Amino acid sequence: MSDAEAWWPLFGLSVHTPRLTLTVPTDDMYAEICDVALGGVHAPDFMPFSEEWTDAPKADLARNAMQFLWSTRAGWSADSWHLEFAVHHQGRPIGMKAIWAENFSVTREFWTGSWLGLPYQGQGFGKEMRAAVLHLGFTQLAAEWAVSNSYQDNPASRAVNQAHGYQDDGFVIRSRRGKPAHWLQYRLAAGDWSGRHPLDTGITVTGLDACRDMFVGTPQP
Repeated sequence: MSDAEAWWPLFGLSVHTPRLTLTVPTDDMYAEICDVALGGVHAPDFMPFSEEWTDAPKADLARNAMQFLWSTRAGWSADSWHLEFAVHHQGRPIGMKAIWAENFSVTREFWTGSWLGLPYQGQGFGKEMRAAVLHLGFTQLAAEWAVSNSYQDNPASRAVNQAHGYQDDGFVIRSRRGKPAHWLQYRLAAGDWSGRHPLDTGITVTGLDACRDMFVGTPQP
């Protein structure tokens, strides 16, 4: 165990699927991920994200990304956490997958988000990444609900939600690049996923015991 992992045990957490490895990135690993983002994440005339981070000038994008990563660490508590996973395929970084929650011990629900570099889209990696964190949230952390959002005109994201069995859960109107857009919400129950959905297979989690309390708090005596 490294010194960093001893102080921040999340560095030892990983999720493995048949094709992908999700790990909690160190700063050096995250720099490699930022290089993937600099190569492009979506078409310039479309914005799939609620936070329009890819609109930043390329000279600022990596610095902004680092600041965001550091903020997730600094703001971590069992009541409010946000974990960013680096996603690798055959040892090569291809994107990021996030899982976060507010008041998890009470609500038992979590959100997910992700991005993939353009060369890695359309190969089913998005579905596999989602399955990985659903397995972590439902099977390992005993969550009851998973929530996901996407814009109405983002068929790829909507297809991932539908493939995993999410149900429509309403929408809000958001300002996207200064124009109104439908921001859809989807919800998935643990009972419709764990051990029942065909995508919940071949997934393993390692390193959680050392950091489980960071997600669920310390049990009361």
